[in-house]
Amino acid sequence: MTISNRITLDDLPTLPVGEIAALPGDQLALLKHDADERLRSAKTLCDWLDGAIALKYGDRAQAARRAEGRDTGTVRFQDGPVTVVAELPKRVDWDQALLAGLVERIGADGANPADYVGIVLSVPERKYTAWPKDLRQEFEPARTVRAGKPKFRLLIGEEAR
Repeated sequence: MTISNRITLDDLPTLPVGEIAALPGDQLALLKHDADERLRSAKTLCDWLDGAIALKYGDRAQAARRAEGRDTGTVRFQDGPVTVVAELPKRVDWDQALLAGLVERIGADGANPADYVGIVLSVPERKYTAWPKDLRQEFEPARTVRAGKPKFRLLIGEEAR
């Protein structure tokens, strides 16, 4: 039986950073490789678990949003002692060519395009929803709304309050 002198990832939390920094380069490289591999593995497990949670609660969250007349946003519901907080962010894309034309027209009409659109030819959603209906209708062909990645938080007991 051979006893290894190699420091393991489990040893690291007990060692001062200076001692870790003093390790030979090959040991640091191996530790870094091991840490990266653990991180990849943990990320894969988290993604797998997130997929299972989305499968379990996705339809219920979508139904709760629909009941509130929304396609995106945050809803809360109970699953026994667990409060499920389901977030579905709104992602809005704008057709850059159409926006450029509209910006030109706004400037030609004597208005400041920056009052209506962002510098990168995007339209902040808060500004868009505050516009008069006729202005929103002109911009509608340049706007695409899509849902972001759903997120779920599961809260038990004290956390849920």
